Amino acid sequence: MEPKKANESRIVNTDQVLISDLNNYNTLFGGVLMKKLDACATLSARRHSRVKMCVTASTDSIDFLHPIHQSDSVCVESFVSYTGRTSMEIFCKVIAEDMMTGKRRIAATAFLTFVALDENKQPVEVPGLIPETDEEKYLYETGKDRADVRKARRSKSKKLAEMITLKKPWD
Repeated sequence: MEPKKANESRIVNTDQVLISDLNNYNTLFGGVLMKKLDACATLSARRHSRVKMCVTASTDSIDFLHPIHQSDSVCVESFVSYTGRTSMEIFCKVIAEDMMTGKRRIAATAFLTFVALDENKQPVEVPGLIPETDEEKYLYETGKDRADVRKARRSKSKKLAEMITLKKPWD
């Protein structure tokens, strides 16, 4: 399987901020942004792997750096930043642009991990990655460390799941 350039998986989606997207601080709801991130990241994963199904294995981090206001546009850019055998790390950056002044800022960054599945919903191998820009190279070079952290966190999450109760709190 031939590796693919990171740019081949790039998805860019720009949208306006609607009143219904705002929280009580008049900034974009975090959950609304999370949905936008997951939607773009899914397309990046599918574009890289060229399979029908890619599932979110984890949302590794979302760092909200600056609030997004109703007067802003919100642009989510995503691309594959690192690959394992069947998994793909997707980097997302959120650029908010004040539509009145044109001033742009990085409002958030996120890393999500997806697994490509075959028609039987079994993991399938994904192409390797060829980073080209400085940004892509940096993310790729630091990807192994993030993958190791994810693996350790997942192991701890599985242990926690074995310890927590399934009982209803009102029983």
